[in-house]
Amino acid sequence: MTHPVTLFTAQWADLPFEEVARLASEWGYDGLEIACKTQHLDVDRALEDEEYLNSRRDILDRYGLGVWALSNHAQGQVICDDPLDFRHEGIVGPRTWGDGDTDGVRARASEQMKRTARVARKLGVDTVTGFTGSKIWRYLAMYPPVPAAVIDDGYQDFADRWNPIMDVFDGEGVRFALEVHPSEIAYDYWTTKRTLEAIDHRGAFGLNWDPSHMMWQDVDPVTFILDFADRIYHVDCKDTVIRPRDGRGGRLGSHLAWGDQRRPWDFVSAGHGDVPFERAFRALDSIGYTGPISIEWEDSGMSRLHGAPEALAHVRSLLWERPTAAFDSVFTQRESD
Repeated sequence: MTHPVTLFTAQWADLPFEEVARLASEWGYDGLEIACKTQHLDVDRALEDEEYLNSRRDILDRYGLGVWALSNHAQGQVICDDPLDFRHEGIVGPRTWGDGDTDGVRARASEQMKRTARVARKLGVDTVTGFTGSKIWRYLAMYPPVPAAVIDDGYQDFADRWNPIMDVFDGEGVRFALEVHPSEIAYDYWTTKRTLEAIDHRGAFGLNWDPSHMMWQDVDPVTFILDFADRIYHVDCKDTVIRPRDGRGGRLGSHLAWGDQRRPWDFVSAGHGDVPFERAFRALDSIGYTGPISIEWEDSGMSRLHGAPEALAHVRSLLWERPTAAFDSVFTQRESD
């Protein structure tokens, strides 16, 4: 099983794009999953200024790096979230936020997602990863009781807002890969099924497999790969450790910060947590996934300058070659003797 291994740049946005490229190249990464943040890839500028876009290509070429996916998580989040507030203003930037009028913010964010598809095509990239937001995430606890009609409306709202965006993706020959994640319209197994149904299983809309959040929801990430085999468009490698229960911590996190040790789970360097990566990579192999494995760094307990190359080494140790046809033939003959 061979895959390019990439570094997701969102957690490195404090560094200039060329510095991130230099580090990734020195560590041995094959490429970058580029976050559409102004420090790394300004979508508007990339469409309007060919010289700027060429500068991104030049940096990648200089360090021998490829790009198989762009990310625009923040812009996608505000398209369906309800209500929009100070949290969203902090992630989308002043161009999208404008005067904060909800309809205007949603319209500008939708346009940003369409523009991201166009930039991806100009870069020769087939996949954009991201979030969708959700009108109904706030009803997660389902208490006070929530009528079924409210949940139905949430999925219809998602379809109504994202189908026009997917029309542009279709036109550009680019796919969108939703990261199944708390606060999204699809955050676990059954909500993923319903999300795909809501958008009529259209080909432009698929999934970014990131096992970390599945683990603390008790969703088997390997079963997820097998059951949604035709929708796994991209893979983000983020590990999670679920600590033994001490009678205090709860799976919902208790409003504690990501790195707070009182949480019963935490993101850690790949290979140090509970994600069954070997089984998962075998499952990816079995469904014919040939795309990138992208390492998303969020381990608050380890320097990223140490952890990012360590995570790369762990992932590469699991990407062994498939048995040859000759081996398969010998094995089959042995079993029949």
